[in-house]
Amino acid sequence: MKPITLAFAVWLGFATPQAMAAQPYTLEQLVSIALTSNAGVRSTAAGVDAARAGITTAGAYPNPEIDYQTGRASARQTGGAAGSLNTLSVTQRIDLPSQRLLRTQIAERTLDATLAGRNVFLTNLVASVKQAYYETLRREAEFRAAEEDLALMQQIYDRVQVRVDVGDAPRGESIRAETELLNAQKNSQSALLRVNRAKSFLRQQVGGGLPLSFAVEGGLGLRAPQIPPLEDLRASMLSINPELRQLRLELERANVAVDYERALNRPTFAIRASTEREPDVQNTRVGLVVSVPLWDRRQGPIAEAAARLIQVRTMVEGREFALSQELEAAYQQFQIAAAQVEALESGIVRQAEASLRVSEAAYRFGERGILEYIDAQRVLRVARTDLIAARFDLQLAAIDIERLLAPTSDSGQP
Repeated sequence: MKPITLAFAVWLGFATPQAMAAQPYTLEQLVSIALTSNAGVRSTAAGVDAARAGITTAGAYPNPEIDYQTGRASARQTGGAAGSLNTLSVTQRIDLPSQRLLRTQIAERTLDATLAGRNVFLTNLVASVKQAYYETLRREAEFRAAEEDLALMQQIYDRVQVRVDVGDAPRGESIRAETELLNAQKNSQSALLRVNRAKSFLRQQVGGGLPLSFAVEGGLGLRAPQIPPLEDLRASMLSINPELRQLRLELERANVAVDYERALNRPTFAIRASTEREPDVQNTRVGLVVSVPLWDRRQGPIAEAAARLIQVRTMVEGREFALSQELEAAYQQFQIAAAQVEALESGIVRQAEASLRVSEAAYRFGERGILEYIDAQRVLRVARTDLIAARFDLQLAAIDIERLLAPTSDSGQP
């Protein structure tokens, strides 16, 4: 064995046992850990608590205002009473039922929209974990294929070296085989590094609940299921997509906010009671305080609320179109990937394997040269890589369709 081959084997021996000994996790376990340990989950839960507290705030009655003044009265005329002077007044603003109802409705719509937003986050989080999970499986499959290529190239190199040593093959074949062996070593090392990077990204998506050293359990194999026509999927998505539900709730909230700003343009009332104690007289008064919207007609806040309503309505229309395009792209990608997987599994990979066996036998009996043998091995490598990529693309397309068709829930769970 060449020194560089020995060094690579030593490096590979130190790199792989940690992954082999790590605890394996299934996709369901990873999703469960993400829903409990991801920092974004706790943040969205706090947002829901804040929105729920907003309903309590909207339902609170205004506090009374108490005004107390004290002083001293001095007599300016003969016989006038002098002494201490005290004044106490209480003002209670009246919360109009129409304003109170609209304010409460805004808070309720805010809570509903926040719950829907949490559902959007959880749906996207689950999709991200699944994508990172299958990315890790893809890189591990590529690493295993690279190891098989390396083992095969090592066999080819050993056979060529034997033939060169006995004089049955020229020196050039040994150089070519050694070059291909070094290339296989490089590919295997790069594949292992991509596995580690994919695992790091998966842990980033799951959160701190996943240990530093872990393994994934499962495979890329997915038989293409029968999916409904695109129009049926689009109709279902427009009715149950959590992101669209959130925007529609925001639209309802903006609509109520316009009515609330207009309601604030009406006169407000307050009851005022006061008592004034003079040295020789005590006065008690009860009255009504009216705030008349004479100068400030709230034209600015009303216009802002109306503009926000138009903005949210435009966002709803834009997201409906954008999500429809995403669904169509995922649908087409699913069909393309399914066709590629079927073609590669049923024909191309098998033919490449058969061609490699024929080339190996022909080279062993001296009917073909080393170039034909190496080319056949390269064709098989490309075919297996294409199959792994097609299976991964099929999984990603299925995840995108699942994300777009995720059902909504009032509890904020995907």
